[in-house]
Amino acid sequence: MLARMETSEAALLGREWTALHRDCEASERSALWIKLGAVALTAMAVALSFDAVLTIVLVGVLWVQEAIVRTGQSRLVDRLLHVEGLLRDPMASPRAVCQLYSDWLATRPGPMGLLAEYLAAAARPTVAFPYAVLVVVLLALSAVG
Repeated sequence: MLARMETSEAALLGREWTALHRDCEASERSALWIKLGAVALTAMAVALSFDAVLTIVLVGVLWVQEAIVRTGQSRLVDRLLHVEGLLRDPMASPRAVCQLYSDWLATRPGPMGLLAEYLAAAARPTVAFPYAVLVVVLLALSAVG
């Protein structure tokens, strides 16, 4: 009975890992689409002489949106790493499966903590690019024109 429970537990953890990995990759694609949208928005705004301030605000909104996506993705990665640890440990608790939201709720920061997480994600170089460059380009073009 114990061996059967361990096997089913490992199978459930394996399925959880697969689902988390798929969602993590989907978040990556979403972030790339948001970046592409910001580049397209900026190119269109420059080509059509849109107001630079409005365009910068819209690029900023996309930057924050990607930061939110990346923050969610980091929670998935945290759980993925935890699941991998459980798969390595044959004595893992049988109630360790499918606890993404319960684990997050137990450590969920308050509103200011969430904002701090989003800002920290936005400041990461892999997130800040290309938004910071686009803002600088828009500022430079508005100063020239």
